[in-house]
Amino acid sequence: MASQPLRVSKPTIAFWPDASGSRAGRLGALLVGSGQITSGALHLALAHQADSAAPLGAILCAQGALSEAALYDTLALQFCTQRIDPAYHEPDLRLIDHLGAQFCAVHGVLPLARAGALTLIATCEPQKFHLIRPHLEDRFGALSMVLCLRDDLHQAINAARKRRLAQAAEYRAPHRESCRSLSGFGLTWGGIALGCALAAALLLWPSVALTVLSLLALIVLIANTGFVGAMGALWLIQRRRAAPIDSIPPAFRPVPVSLIVPLFKEKQIAQHLVRRLAQLDYPPEQLEILLVVEEDDVITRATLAACDLPPTMRTLTVPRGGVQTKPRAMNFALDFCRGSIVGVYDAEDAPDPGQIRAVVRQFARSVPQVACLQGRLDYYNPRSNWLSRCFAVEYASWFRVMLPGMARAGLVLPLGGTTLFFRKSALTALGGWDAHNVTEDADLGLRLARRGYRTDLLDSDTLEEANCQAWPWVRQRSRWIKGYAMTYFVHMRDPGALWRDLGARRFWGVQLLFLGSLLGVLTAPFLWAFALLMVGLPHPWAEALGGSLGTALAVSMAGATLVHWSVWAMGAWARGDPGLIGWVPTLTLYHAMATAAAVKAAVEIVTRPFFWDKTSHGMVAHPAIDTGACPPNAGPR
Repeated sequence: MASQPLRVSKPTIAFWPDASGSRAGRLGALLVGSGQITSGALHLALAHQADSAAPLGAILCAQGALSEAALYDTLALQFCTQRIDPAYHEPDLRLIDHLGAQFCAVHGVLPLARAGALTLIATCEPQKFHLIRPHLEDRFGALSMVLCLRDDLHQAINAARKRRLAQAAEYRAPHRESCRSLSGFGLTWGGIALGCALAAALLLWPSVALTVLSLLALIVLIANTGFVGAMGALWLIQRRRAAPIDSIPPAFRPVPVSLIVPLFKEKQIAQHLVRRLAQLDYPPEQLEILLVVEEDDVITRATLAACDLPPTMRTLTVPRGGVQTKPRAMNFALDFCRGSIVGVYDAEDAPDPGQIRAVVRQFARSVPQVACLQGRLDYYNPRSNWLSRCFAVEYASWFRVMLPGMARAGLVLPLGGTTLFFRKSALTALGGWDAHNVTEDADLGLRLARRGYRTDLLDSDTLEEANCQAWPWVRQRSRWIKGYAMTYFVHMRDPGALWRDLGARRFWGVQLLFLGSLLGVLTAPFLWAFALLMVGLPHPWAEALGGSLGTALAVSMAGATLVHWSVWAMGAWARGDPGLIGWVPTLTLYHAMATAAAVKAAVEIVTRPFFWDKTSHGMVAHPAIDTGACPPNAGPR
């Protein structure tokens, strides 16, 4: 491989081929001696380092005492090498492929060229280079290390091998655990065959078919009501038994945290998002926020280009691929994350400013099996209209009652799509997200449990924008239903393996949660049909339900309704907003809309199983942050 000319950033630093040689001196002394910083700034940064545990250079840059370019020039002097700009030096693609583009992204290295027996390697993390040097020497032989800025290196890797990185992101999850392993032919023709069989049964044997479907609807109602009631009861028990409070809270020790924020066509929300995330109270030298945008998303890229991003934030462009989904974008970003903890936020999120500190503390005192923390989600516009009120009650009951009840019962927790925090090591070992699943969050929760990991709940809130328009609500809900169905199909392909992985209790919990919720929205119209009896219209069961059986059915349905109303009211009360309790009875009509979403989801499973129906954001502003007022508190408890 022929060597290529090297363009070095100015000022040029003398270059020693053996980058592992003696250091020219400690970084602080070099910075002060060269006049880059004052001794006062150095003492301040060293004092901060005692608490932050971050590299000195990162602290100085975060405090504004030093530019990143000046830092790397001085690091080059310290490591007896030089800083380059890879934009002016086209890397040898054969060297990148020999090492692997993903390896380059994860470890912050880029093979540039060979000069005889010597391979030139650029890195943005010289302090860690010695850890991977043996592996690099096994691949290339003698090495020479040069430095470049982190963003420059990532852009160079992306430009050189973006298609391969995009393909790796698309196929990162194991094949057998991914929706892509489902046969499109089987989904299409299986769905058509099931629909034709159901239509034929209703046409040829209407009474028998309606009777069977009505019985199924009643069985599903009883099972779902029992599940919801049990979770509500467990929540009440847990609420009465206050958790012991640590007399001496653990010392706070910051660790590197990376936040992935996937964005797509977010002209309305992007500027609000930057302002909201800037409120996070965490040492900036230990925090990076990746704003992940699609290559063909001109709207969001232009909007972010017009924003004045703080040093903790940077954009990452995802190349085009076979599918265009949120999990694919997150898989692509995962390799570029430097944090040992990786979090996920959505475009419309307004997290509690102290949330990252709470995450780090909880992981620090958790056993290693705890690989994920799920925070609470709530809405900052619960009173926009009736739909947003119902949505707020639904979220309050799910995150404040149902999930705590499921956690206490030791069941699998289906994750929400945001305010999720992972140990990066566990997430990488798991294969990241399934890029083909439109509810990658629920799927990942199940995959975590199958691998022996645990998900705990985080006592911290993130406020979101409630979807308060009917058709966007149906589109969003249809994506959730479709994703639940696809997740269930994948994991129930081998029920025996799922039973062995989860055990009996969690296996049946998955059946109640996934299959129960799917059948609940699909069979709901057959429960509504019983209302025909009340107005004297014909019904196949009219004669049989004229006596005590009809009374028993009415009492059962009324009891099921009261159980659901009670749990929804618990959620509103736990949210600290008893005014929403008066709207609880109307959630019966609200959930009827889910059947329309289920029909849309069923059609898409047959026609477009991997299509991601985008939810629009930015319709309502946050009343505090987006108007420049003080940051909100953690929200009502």
